[in-house]
Formats: sequence, C-alpha cells, structure tokens
Amino acid sequence: MVPLLLVLLLALLLFGAGFALKILWWVAVVVLVVWLLGFVARSVDSGGRRGRWYRW
Repeated sequence: MVPLLLVLLLALLLFGAGFALKILWWVAVVVLVVWLLGFVARSVDSGGRRGRWYRW
C-alpha cells in the first residue's frame, strides 16, 4: 500500500510540475512578445531620433 501511495504522490508532483512549467513557457512567450513590440514601437524624441524604449 505504501509503494502505491508513493507512486501516486510522485505522479501528482510530476503532473503539477509539468503544468507549472507549461504555464511558465506561456508567460515567457508573452513577455518576449511584449518586449519585441516595445522594441519595435519606440517613440521618436524631439530630435527625430528613436529614443530608448526602457526607462533606466
């Protein structure tokens, strides 16, 4: 009975980790798209040059 519970617990942990990793991949893709859009859609400053799109 104990080995069965350990296997079920391991399966549950691996399923949870797989789900979390899949969500993290989607979050990484969204962040990459937002970064690329910010890089492409930079504002133009008063001198006609493209300014930095980040604040620091």
